Amino acid sequence: MFTGIVEEIGIVEEVTGMKGGRQLAISSSFVHEVHVDESIAVNGVCLTVVSFDDKTFNVQCVDETLRKTNLGTLEKGSPVNLERSLTLEKAIEGHIVQGHVDTTGILTKIDQDGADILLTIEYPEEFENYIVGRGSVAVDGISMTVARDEGNKFVLAVIPYTWDYTNLKDKKTGDPINIEFDVFGKYIIKYLEKREGKQV
Repeated sequence: MFTGIVEEIGIVEEVTGMKGGRQLAISSSFVHEVHVDESIAVNGVCLTVVSFDDKTFNVQCVDETLRKTNLGTLEKGSPVNLERSLTLEKAIEGHIVQGHVDTTGILTKIDQDGADILLTIEYPEEFENYIVGRGSVAVDGISMTVARDEGNKFVLAVIPYTWDYTNLKDKKTGDPINIEFDVFGKYIIKYLEKREGKQV
């Protein structure tokens, strides 16, 4: 489990093909603290450390993960948002993020509003009920508040600090964005669907 507060931006140092997926070697300042089997969110995707050295840690992505997330687009030099899993000593400063990406959206617009940067993200219509204005959503592993709900699009108002210390500043229109909807909202919708016997 994670909180959506990015610890740092890691860099993909190597991408290696493997049977049924690919392996990523990622450089990070906390590599000396990681251990095998540790869970780390990479662009919001919960991945397991399989090995490490003094510069990088290695994680593996199966084909299903590559299809459902933007990890399949990563290449050598790509910046990625990193967050280690939540511990009892850490505060939940964002919101509860599982690291289970629901879908990818497309960044369709980047605007400026004073000091804030406004990002518009379009996503599949089947997920429209999972987004509410002022609600929480994780985008590439970043805990964000929805500024505006516009059907199958939502707008985020990104403060300069978040812009500077995540990989959002490296995004351009047309880029795929990992989206994880609020887990509590998903449970509520599932309950209502079972009670009503139809899709909500």
